[in-house]
Amino acid sequence: MERILIIGCNASGKTTMAKQLAQKLNLPLIHLDKLYWRDNWTHATNEEFDELLEKELKKSEWIIEGNIKRTLSTRLKYCDTVIYLDFPAWICVLSAVKRLICSHNKSRQDMGGVCIEKFNVNAFKFIHSIWSFNTKNRRDYYEMINKQNNVKVIILKSRKQVNKYLENMNEEK
Repeated sequence: MERILIIGCNASGKTTMAKQLAQKLNLPLIHLDKLYWRDNWTHATNEEFDELLEKELKKSEWIIEGNIKRTLSTRLKYCDTVIYLDFPAWICVLSAVKRLICSHNKSRQDMGGVCIEKFNVNAFKFIHSIWSFNTKNRRDYYEMINKQNNVKVIILKSRKQVNKYLENMNEEK
């Protein structure tokens, strides 16, 4: 495992797992949000983002976590392992609300610019996108993953499974 993708719904715990995994495996961690977001919730153009992503993908080792569906098929071509956090929508919604509360009026470290978390219309749109993520995306994600040859696929469906997976990594060392 030298090139690992961690994918899944927003607020499924991709960043948290990626940080733990990067520490255990001593691999560089790339947050797609750092490449994508600029100050005040503006974002890079597709061209800018794709160029930044391509530079990262060409490196020999990495963990890339994030959820930009448009680039998933490209990222899958470079990885040797994909970890899909396929959680129920209600778990992700609760996590997003918790994150909004804990990060209110702050910007998270895994963001590319200063993006202040607030309870506003955009936050409610974000929550709605999380609620509908599985309905709109799950089938596509599985189809894209299943098309990959020579890629180890790990599907985790709960925080308990994530914790057990990380725990078992300790035992393997």
